[in-house]
Amino acid sequence: MQSVTVLCVGKLKEAYWREAAAEYQKRLGAFCRLSIQEIEEERLPQNPSLAQITAGMEEEGRRILSKITAGSLVIALCIEGKQQSSEELAGIFQQAAVSGKSDLTFVIGGSFGLSQAVKERADRKLSMSRMTFPHQLARVMLLEQVYRGYQILSGGKYHK
Repeated sequence: MQSVTVLCVGKLKEAYWREAAAEYQKRLGAFCRLSIQEIEEERLPQNPSLAQITAGMEEEGRRILSKITAGSLVIALCIEGKQQSSEELAGIFQQAAVSGKSDLTFVIGGSFGLSQAVKERADRKLSMSRMTFPHQLARVMLLEQVYRGYQILSGGKYHK
């Protein structure tokens, strides 16, 4: 059974996001060992300068990198990533398993994105869409797609 870790900057603030994430976490228990780790968001002033934003992303990046286990296949969610279909994402899970990778780590950055160091550490970069989504929604969408991917691999009826 694969281990899937979701490293995400920030917390789910509203109850409905927490409930949605908990539902997918429960469903994923049949397919993988899921761990969601929230990384503290760097506090920035109201109108931060580019230097303050960069410094904040770098600090978040250090926190993220410290949580990635050696040997894990790291997939960073970022705008410059490649868009994949649900079937292609399932294929990544299958390819990882065949190549002996039992740990997958997805990384969701803060509101300003991911540091360059995290992007460089990533084995793959994934874009959910060219549209912008709130980070709380992105987490739920990622969990749904991970669940869908495992359903596809198992031949389940969830994916149509």
